[in-house]
Amino acid sequence: MAGCEIAVRLQPRARANEIVGERAGVVLVRVTAPPVDGRANDALCRLIAKRARVGVRSVSVLRGAGAREKLVRVEGIGLAALRVALGVASED
Repeated sequence: MAGCEIAVRLQPRARANEIVGERAGVVLVRVTAPPVDGRANDALCRLIAKRARVGVRSVSVLRGAGAREKLVRVEGIGLAALRVALGVASED
């Protein structure tokens, strides 16, 4: 089964759940949830799963659960397809 990992910088307590773009190879994501009891991480996983059209259980935070910089694993989709789904595909 295909899967990939993507670097994410998460901003909790934002005005909206959104994928802002990319800076230095890191995808910038904002979520409305506070960084309490893993709620911001859950919101991040739900947002990525919705955009990538995979199940929420297919998205997990591998590293950085308590930090802004995270490494997120997404099962069932390739890296190129995930970048297109998140709207951060590079213009080659």
